[in-house]
Amino acid sequence: MTRLSHPLLRKLLSFPPQHVPGQLTPSKGAVLSPKQLSLRQRCSARPGLMTATDMVNYWQKVFETNGIPEARESSQYIVSFVLGAKTFQSLDSKSLYTPLTAVQQEQIQQLSHKRLQRMPVQYVLGEWDFQDLTLKMRPPVFIPRPETEHLVSLVVEEEFQRCENSALCFPVPVPHPVILEIGCGSGAIALSLLCKLPQSRVIAVDKEEAAVDLTRENAQRLQLQERIHIIHQNVSHSSAKQLLLWGPIDVIVSNPPYVFHEDMASLDAEILRYEDLDALDGGDDGMRVIKTILALAPSLLKVSGSVFLEVDPRHPDMVEQWLQAHPDLLLTLRAIHKDFCGLGFCTSRSKAADNCVRHNSPCRMLFALEPG
Repeated sequence: MTRLSHPLLRKLLSFPPQHVPGQLTPSKGAVLSPKQLSLRQRCSARPGLMTATDMVNYWQKVFETNGIPEARESSQYIVSFVLGAKTFQSLDSKSLYTPLTAVQQEQIQQLSHKRLQRMPVQYVLGEWDFQDLTLKMRPPVFIPRPETEHLVSLVVEEEFQRCENSALCFPVPVPHPVILEIGCGSGAIALSLLCKLPQSRVIAVDKEEAAVDLTRENAQRLQLQERIHIIHQNVSHSSAKQLLLWGPIDVIVSNPPYVFHEDMASLDAEILRYEDLDALDGGDDGMRVIKTILALAPSLLKVSGSVFLEVDPRHPDMVEQWLQAHPDLLLTLRAIHKDFCGLGFCTSRSKAADNCVRHNSPCRMLFALEPG
């Protein structure tokens, strides 16, 4: 569960309890439409003859009736997961229309029960894909969003360009880049970079023990533990030396807490109930952790190093003004990249706007800095 100390948890006390199903039927108090009642009666009369398609349709209606967002997508992810597939669309006709076993039906019911509690699908399934990796997920560790894949791509492109330039100027082997991720969460960014940049090494830091443990578990599952050093600590000036175990840093990357505190109350119930709110709340201006990272960067980076951050759309101008007020940091704003979707949280890997689902959460922008 999320931290009991966070003031927004008081809001949760006013949330109505969610109705949950049992034995393929919603429990007492759940609302059923005539179509749902008909489907339930038909299913009860034909035990053992429920197919994957039947289950998706049934749970979609239950989710919709109980106000669960993305009802169809949720039911499809749950059913396909139980059948061992990544997506419902990847199931063949035989899988779609073959009657499910009693065990499969029970698994789907249990997972759907969790979704009815507004648990995010990523936590319901216990895993989620990021880039080309399947990562374990569990609350309250922050769930990586699809737009953060763009952040990884920018770092990879930067390193490829750096290698090309080094090869042209100096006919010597390019050193292995050292990357520091601040706030590693599940390890999505750090582990993706290790896979995309085989010569790299990563130092991953997080102040939450649950995040450090999950990053370590995912690293071991992906057999990347030899190239990553995971540290449990809150980053500050006093901890800088501990981050230089492999020498000066080539790249600092972070998806820090950047939600303005006043916007926290408007986040979805899935976020407020289950995710670590400290991984989202960036303080009054959303820049509490951003400022810490930028102030620390000069003491960590190589002369040619870079910083990549994911921020709120309002932050680039604010960051530039803050840097102008702190010229001693010798950091210059080099690039700003709007997130690929521009519509907030996306449930699809496609970059097409039609595959994005609008949420109240802020859309993301990315910017890179380097010592001037």
